[in-house]
Amino acid sequence: LNSAITEIHKKITEAFEVFDHECNKTVDVREIGTIIRSLGCCPSEGDLHDMIAEVEEEEPTGFIRLEKFLPMMTRVLTERRYRPIPEDILLRAFEVLDQNKCGHLTKDELVKYMTEEGEPFTQEEMEEMLSAAVDPETNNVRYKDYISMMVVDEKLRTSCVTHIGLNLLLGAC
Repeated sequence: LNSAITEIHKKITEAFEVFDHECNKTVDVREIGTIIRSLGCCPSEGDLHDMIAEVEEEEPTGFIRLEKFLPMMTRVLTERRYRPIPEDILLRAFEVLDQNKCGHLTKDELVKYMTEEGEPFTQEEMEEMLSAAVDPETNNVRYKDYISMMVVDEKLRTSCVTHIGLNLLLGAC
């Protein structure tokens, strides 16, 4: 167990240090979401705000210290919280939204679901998703291909699978 915890601490510290530009064991609070997602977790924006509130100083400085981040993130990883939504559930959510059962959604349909249902995507998140998901020739999203691509591309998967899944599931219900 101790070696597993040591390994988790090492992984968290390495991810944190990528953004510790001053080498003083602090990172800009705006980088915390990226660090958490790089560790394979996909919290909602609300969960992310709660996590940041837990590790911020009493008087927020705009920076998060490793010594406060490490125990919180260790707990999150050992409890396996904020895991990406499985591929088969994502597929079912897309299929429910695909009312014509044609294997794709139009770009406009996708934008509508992602910005009007559930936890809305930011403009930046929407642009990132569209650049990866939309076929430029047809302006459609072949969702089986897109899901397969997300599963292969770990960065894409961890940055948006839970967010997409929550929106799709909320839109599909």
